[in-house]
Order: sequence, then structure tokens, then C-alpha cells
Amino acid sequence: MAQARNFPLAGAPLLLSFLIGALPGIHAQEPVCGAGFGSFKSSSLSGVTVSVGATRNGSFAAHSCEADLDWNKQGLVAASKAWQVDVDAMDIDLGLGSPVVAFQVKRTDIDRTGDYEIYSLDKPPVLLRTIKGGDRYRAADTDLDGRIEIWTSDAEAVNGFENISLEGLDFAPTIVLRFERKRLTDISSEFQSDFDRQIAAARTQLDAQRLGEFKLSDGALSNKSPLPADQLHRLMTTKIKILEIVRCYLYSGREQQAWDALADMWPLADLERIRTAIVNARDHGIRSQVDDVSHETKPTRFKKKHAMIYDSVSDSDSDRGDPLSWNYTPGMSGPGKAKHLFEADTFPVQILLRRPPPQDASWAMSGEAVMMNLVVDAAGKVHSAKAEGKPDKAMEDATADWKFIPAFKDGRPVASRLRIAVSPLR
Repeated sequence: MAQARNFPLAGAPLLLSFLIGALPGIHAQEPVCGAGFGSFKSSSLSGVTVSVGATRNGSFAAHSCEADLDWNKQGLVAASKAWQVDVDAMDIDLGLGSPVVAFQVKRTDIDRTGDYEIYSLDKPPVLLRTIKGGDRYRAADTDLDGRIEIWTSDAEAVNGFENISLEGLDFAPTIVLRFERKRLTDISSEFQSDFDRQIAAARTQLDAQRLGEFKLSDGALSNKSPLPADQLHRLMTTKIKILEIVRCYLYSGREQQAWDALADMWPLADLERIRTAIVNARDHGIRSQVDDVSHETKPTRFKKKHAMIYDSVSDSDSDRGDPLSWNYTPGMSGPGKAKHLFEADTFPVQILLRRPPPQDASWAMSGEAVMMNLVVDAAGKVHSAKAEGKPDKAMEDATADWKFIPAFKDGRPVASRLRIAVSPLR
């Protein structure tokens, strides 16, 4: 990974040509550093340098990763000898009152979950908060309303529940967090529509026959059950779908609907046992680490004011009248002095960008760049992406895992529009 640095807009190029390399078999969710491979280095606006790379053993690089924070000839090791270290967000305020850098850390190659470590970027940096038990974390301004959420799943809480491993689930229950007045708050109830999509998908995998068969079972489905293996497998698949549906209701703040769904689908004799087990698992997971739980729901959520989306183009480009620089947010005016009021002061700067392996061999040979129009939110995540010209779904899907230091306006991170060229070359 090349060193990434913020730079002012004035005089900067309009098009950013990133060489987004991806080795065959590397998934887009790979971290900045894994098993000692990959690196990142950038200076924050406060002057603290954030570095992630292989752990050094004298002059040799080990097969592990570390994160370092350096300032005024001083240093702090934020993560050491970890299997994976990723930078999820940098230079943004998550609601803790200061700009931060957030690392995702997995200690060993067998860990199913990792830690989310949030360090202040004031001098000297300090560890502000650690969240544990999620399999993956993602800070995002989901509604472009200027508020940053942390999306994760309560993976540790459900791993091994009823002898079902994480690998046996289609998904672990989602949990959405936000710092409100510096208090970590579970705000999952604000995103019930996201949970509803998961519920709908799970219900399509159930039918009356399978539910009827499961309701005649003992519910526990012990490994010592005398049932034939194929029947036990079928019952376990149904059980997993039911648990996923119930958890979606429960984690999104709809407890009564969760228990109604459970009563409708679960064997009556086992109902009280499984209900108690589900609650205990949730209460000992990430929920045990939060300071508050919000019960705000969708109608209030959509009354929130949406943030301005700024243009990541330079004055020099727009003054030339170059039509490629006319990247306007819908509803804004065309070229003219008024437009400059909506320009950010800095470009978004890449943390981690990987493209999918080229599906078209001719494109890989040509070296021709794909132009991508992005909206990057105030947390540095891609809110929307569209390829110019021929649709490129694989590339657009890959942008969901791209991460940036966001654009800044008047010293604060903002959502912005960005046009970049993605090359098939490494």
C-alpha cells in the first residue's frame, strides 16, 4: 500500500487514478495488513502519524501486523503481533469529542471475532474505547445526516449457541451502535427496514411442511438424537432460520414480535427454555458493553436533516470550464461563483481500495481505466457508486469495502462526490 496523505484541493488534479491491485483469490474484505502483508501510513490533521504494517523483528518483518501512532518524536504501539490489523476510519469524530483512528484487530488466524479499538488523534493519543465480539466493524454515515454509526454483528454471542457455529449461520445478528453524548448506544431500532430484509430472506427458506415437522420435534435437536441424519439435518436447517428471524426482531427493538414469531414456529414444550437462552446470549454479547439503548424507530429517523454533499473538484478545474469537473449534487446550480460554496477543502484520501479480478481478459490487456463516480460519506465509506458508460456491477459492488479518509470542509469531515479512474494494472 502506498502512503496516503491529505492534500488541499487548489491546484489538485480532477481525476484520481488509483492503481487498485488485487491478487487472485484475495477478497475485497481483506484488511490493510494480514499475516504481515500490506501497509498503510498517513498523517492526521492533528499531526499524529498512523502506521500499519508488518511487525518488525530487528531488520526482519514477521508474519504478524502492528499499528503505531507517532508524534513529536514519541510513539505508541496501538496493536502488536496481531494476525490482522485494519484501519476502518481516520480523522473523524465518532461522537467522542475528538478526531480518532479506529482499528479492527484480530489477534490470531483462528479468531472468528475481533476488537474495534478507537484511539484519539489528539496529542498524546489515548485508547478511548474498545468494542469486542463482532466479526467485522464498519463506521458509516448511513443516512448522510452527519451522524456516524458503527455496524457490526453480535458474532461471539451466537457462536456455538445450541451447538451451531458461526459457519452454520447465514448471518449473525446485526447490531448498530452510535456514540450519543460520548455514551455508546445501541441504535439498531432506527434501522428496522434493514432487519426486515433479512427476515424476508430467511422466511423464503421456510415452508409449512418444514415448520410443521420442526414443531413436532423436541427443539433441542441433540447430537445424540436417534433421528436419521438427513432428517436431523433438515430440522437443524429449519431451526437456524427460525433463530435468525427471531433475533432480527429482537435486535431491532421489537421484542414482542420476536416472541410472537418464536411461539408461532417453535415446539411448545421447548419454548420457555429457548426464549431464556436467546435472551441470555444477547445480554452477554455486545449488548453488555453499551451504555444506553435507543428505542427510536424509522418514522423519526427519516425526519433527520440530511447533510450537504460537497464536490471534490478544484477551483482551477471549474474555472477552466472543463465539463468533466461539473460534478454537481442533485439540486445544485450549474457553473458559477455560487458553486464554489459547495466545494470541499480536501479530497477523500484512500485507506484501502481493491478491485475485483478482471472478468474481461481484453480489459486487463488494454489497461483502460474504468471511471467511477462515488459519493463518499463523512466516515470515508462509499455511500453510492456508478461506473460511467458500460455498467460494471462487480466494480460497483467492490466499492462497498473501499475506505477513505473523508473530505474536509472548514475542518470537519463531510460527504463528498468523487470521480476516480480504476486501472486493471497493478
